[in-house]
Amino acid sequence: MLEHSGTHQQGNQYDKVIKENLENTLPVIIKDILGLRIAMSEELPDSVQHTKERKPDALKKIIDSEGNAYILQIEFQLNDEREMIYRMAEYSIMLMRKYRLPIKQYVIFLRDAYPKMSTSLDTEHHKFNYTLIRLKDASYKLFLKSNDPEVKMLGLLANFDNEEIFDAVKSIVESIHVSTEDNLTRSKYFEQLRILVKLRNKVAPHLKKAMESVSTFFRKEEDMWYREGEAVGEAKGEARGKAIGQAKKTQAVVANLIKRGFTDELTAEIAEVDQSFVENFRKGLNLEQQK
Repeated sequence: MLEHSGTHQQGNQYDKVIKENLENTLPVIIKDILGLRIAMSEELPDSVQHTKERKPDALKKIIDSEGNAYILQIEFQLNDEREMIYRMAEYSIMLMRKYRLPIKQYVIFLRDAYPKMSTSLDTEHHKFNYTLIRLKDASYKLFLKSNDPEVKMLGLLANFDNEEIFDAVKSIVESIHVSTEDNLTRSKYFEQLRILVKLRNKVAPHLKKAMESVSTFFRKEEDMWYREGEAVGEAKGEARGKAIGQAKKTQAVVANLIKRGFTDELTAEIAEVDQSFVENFRKGLNLEQQK
């Protein structure tokens, strides 16, 4: 499963984009990034259960062009994780035990940095390795050759081949723009690009500029996101105001019942609040009266 840094919600965003687009992106990744020649593939259940449950990002039974059968596992990774070697070794043993076939494992690193995590184990009793690939080592033009916007989008995480960042990003945006037919679909890809570009901070300003230069649609989208943000802020403010008003009404009811001599238990029942709230409120009233 795609590991992430930062908030859990942010990590889920990356994971959602990768998983949503995997059906279209995986064939290109297998052929052009991993260099595998496949004659036939079969989707396998994505959970591997033995002593614990694991869910690979992609898991397939493969028959290659020479008739060899094996299990292919692909993981997309954000963090330079020291424990990855053990995690992949666990996967390997579980998959081998379940399917009784050779296992080929690939971890595709999505950030710019060069990962330092180990890819092999070599001890007296254990020898194991998997293949680690950095997506940024691939040319962005490789992904632009595809007809699928989901594949073109991966160019944002690839190598810009010494071109100016803006020029490369603009090429990606233009290619996605002309390959989509309606604004609703463009809006979806626009949001996915905004999520993926967070993995490359230096590219983010160029993406916004490139989008605006390609079409007035993207400028309208920016306005829409701004207006939506304003609407959410207004709604939160209104809800907060109602909550404050309701709290004041509750306090007034509790204060009136206490002054009329009702017990804390009965006051809490009538006002529909916890008894501890009434007890603390009574203490506050007593303090005010003592002043």
